[in-house]
Amino acid sequence: MPSDLAKKKAAKKKEAAKARQRPRRAPEENGDAGTEPQEVRHPEANGTLLPVMDALTKELEDFELKKAAARAVTGVLASHPNSTDVHIINLSLTFHGQELLSDTKLELNSGRRYGLIGLNGIGKSMLLSAIGKQEVPIPEHIDIYHLTREMPPSDKTPLQCVMEVDTERAMLEREAERLAHEDDCLSAECEKLLELYERLEELDADKAEARASRILHGLGFTPAMQRKKLKDFSGGWRMRVALARALFIRPFMLLLDEPTNHLDLDACVWLEEELKTFRRILVLISHSQDFLNGVCTNIIHMHNRKLKYYTGNYDQYVKTRLELEENQMKRFHWEQDQIAHMKNYIARFGHGSAKLARQAQSKEKTLQKMMASGLTERVVNDKTLSFYFPPCGKIPPPVIMVQNVSFKYTKDGPWIYNNLEFGIDLDTRVALVGPNGAGKSTLLKLLTGELLPTDGMIRKHSHVKIGRYHQHLQEQLDLDLSPLEYMLKCYPEIKEKEEMRKIIGRYGLTGKQQVSPIRNLSDGQKCRVCFAWLAWQNPHMLFLDEPTNHLDIETIDALADAINEFEGGMMLVSHDFRLIQQVAQEIWVCEKQTITKWQGDILAYKEHLKSKLVDEDPQLTKKTHNV
Repeated sequence: MPSDLAKKKAAKKKEAAKARQRPRRAPEENGDAGTEPQEVRHPEANGTLLPVMDALTKELEDFELKKAAARAVTGVLASHPNSTDVHIINLSLTFHGQELLSDTKLELNSGRRYGLIGLNGIGKSMLLSAIGKQEVPIPEHIDIYHLTREMPPSDKTPLQCVMEVDTERAMLEREAERLAHEDDCLSAECEKLLELYERLEELDADKAEARASRILHGLGFTPAMQRKKLKDFSGGWRMRVALARALFIRPFMLLLDEPTNHLDLDACVWLEEELKTFRRILVLISHSQDFLNGVCTNIIHMHNRKLKYYTGNYDQYVKTRLELEENQMKRFHWEQDQIAHMKNYIARFGHGSAKLARQAQSKEKTLQKMMASGLTERVVNDKTLSFYFPPCGKIPPPVIMVQNVSFKYTKDGPWIYNNLEFGIDLDTRVALVGPNGAGKSTLLKLLTGELLPTDGMIRKHSHVKIGRYHQHLQEQLDLDLSPLEYMLKCYPEIKEKEEMRKIIGRYGLTGKQQVSPIRNLSDGQKCRVCFAWLAWQNPHMLFLDEPTNHLDIETIDALADAINEFEGGMMLVSHDFRLIQQVAQEIWVCEKQTITKWQGDILAYKEHLKSKLVDEDPQLTKKTHNV
């Protein structure tokens, strides 16, 4: 029987529950809607295309099921079944008969944040999927959340989508509301209600909405955007909602595959600071060295069908790996010298005098022992790729002049830019930064002529050629053609197939990749086809809008080298701080309808964003999550 005090406490909570159910007046927009990012608006998703989006979602689900069916995983749990650490031995992973991992080990320890790295196509995402679907023997008490794709369009708001992911809290709240509305609460029901409230207190249910709102705000959602319907958002913003759900649920094991794709620099900095506080098990795949350095406590290198483990962030991994490989090669060369010496001795003196023959037999036994105990393998480095932008020739300045340019998308819409005035030449090396919706991609479209200024004028040199790489360039590829056929079709002046093969080979596409249908290539390989197509336009100016999505770290470094060797001008939009540091000589901040030159490098700008975020969100200074 509950005590009188418990009954009074339950009665108060019943009243509070009823009060929460009373209709609340919707908060006013306060002008936020007028300045929200333009990329949010997605009117074509309303009404007519929702069934199409549902069909695409179903198609993706079927595709994932087919991939899972083609995947075979074996392994043995070596850690204690009740442990919070996961150690799996004899792990093997195959996909369509191709061996991705062979007799290796998976070690994931509580409190660690792992960066999973390796070349494109090596099987990183496949391994994450196998873990997420618990195809490896992970104990049931370890709950796993694997972020796989964006949220589908719906009438729900981002805030609702985030809060509903916590199924236990939602279920408890529904049951508590049902009991709270019972006029005659029986003794047993009062006791159950009290237990429900106590469990909700443990889950911080009263703070759930504020926590969900805080996460969405960190990922770039204004209060007005948090109340919009999900169907009014683009795919990139719906991906942010999916990421917010993953952060909100706080699973014991969180799996993230390229979480910084679709994020601006502000959101990348916020996410980095947020993930630093994760104290359970985090495994993430990322092409951003800067992000891996900021978040990870350990690195897992997927290479040669094995998983190799390194303590520390990405920079520490690089240093340790180089030292280990240097020592390995020293050992390898010493062993090979010893083997050559012993074989030579045995061949020369094996049939000589009795004394020499005995020495030869002794060396033969030593050699057999060396061979039986296992020899040090030669270091096999990841294949290094190269990019290439042909010489573009010189044209006199000014190449592009922007004169009193203002722009807005619609007559009644907000101004994106107001009275811009600047020039760019062949020696321009600029990175455009700023929050989503500030107009970075819009500016590149204005400079190429894809968009026209609302007011003002953009003058371009009559001979200038501009090559723009953007996130949707892959959609323009003919998927039924091979890269070789596609490039020959686009550049008919190149008659010889062998010459075109050499051109495509400069972008890391070799052998069967050149003659396979483009639809069978990975996203990273499709990106290389796009870069080959772009480079052979022989542009004077490169406008690169998020070029690192789907590229691995080694390929990004190759791209940076090619940009630095390029003779023409370059403007870059990227969430990859390291790439910006490698190639940009100036940082231009797009914000509040104008462009301002940042006085400093990108690392100083990152520190500026960090300090601004901490001022806005003091919780980022806390270094632990409640576990």
